[in-house]
Amino acid sequence: MKFDMHCHTKEGSLDGKVPIAEFISCLKEKGFQGMLVTDHDSYKGYRSWKRLHGDGDEDGFVVLKGVEYDTIDAGHILVVMPEGVKLKILELRGLPVQFLIDIVHKNGGILGPAHPCGERYLSITNTRKHKNRLAVMDRFDFLEGFNACESPESNATAMEIAARFEKPVFGGSDAHKEECVGYAYTEFEGEIACESDLIRLVKERGREACTCGGRHYMGTTKEKMGSLNNVLVQSFWFYNHAASMMRARKRRRELGKLYIRVSMCQEALSCTQKSAK
Repeated sequence: MKFDMHCHTKEGSLDGKVPIAEFISCLKEKGFQGMLVTDHDSYKGYRSWKRLHGDGDEDGFVVLKGVEYDTIDAGHILVVMPEGVKLKILELRGLPVQFLIDIVHKNGGILGPAHPCGERYLSITNTRKHKNRLAVMDRFDFLEGFNACESPESNATAMEIAARFEKPVFGGSDAHKEECVGYAYTEFEGEIACESDLIRLVKERGREACTCGGRHYMGTTKEKMGSLNNVLVQSFWFYNHAASMMRARKRRRELGKLYIRVSMCQEALSCTQKSAK
């Protein structure tokens, strides 16, 4: 099955230009069987599609729910949770990457760095200190090995890191504009009908779960801006930290709820085990 695993919609991302319905139509025309919706710190694009279709499908086309999460210390991370799990914390940017990994794994999800060797402040290898990023890399479930909006050098290095840590690689267009939709792909060696199918496939088959590839999109903002892009990247650092600070109170509240839920589950499990003895 052929998927675009990095998609931004008009409904869910401030910089997204393509409504999700048009995104789907375009991918269908290009021979794709599915997509992972990865709006920035938001599920609004996916919810928009869900409101229209309910539990139905898009004529056999699979729409998976994901998010591109802005960490405070490791750039952008792609997250996929099981379809029955809803965590508001994943829409509140600013968690440290170690916290994010713990939350996602304890709730049955998978995650991996988006464009791991891309722009400063946006990508894990250009955000964390060298020794720290290598320490955390082993805890990811996959890496984005091909991003259509990244340079050949960036993608090649991402593939090298994936090979070194023996991680599956996803390919995604990272499309914000219609002309970029479907520039990258991931082909899965198995049937995927929901998020749990994807999670199971990645966990069970590892690097054999999928292959990725595509072509490079030359119409990105950074291509057009040239050296001025450095100003944009620097401004993002301030924006990300300011936005993270504004959401700190809500994050703490949601983390508290998660802690209570985990504690209750552990207590219930402990009681069950004692009864069994």
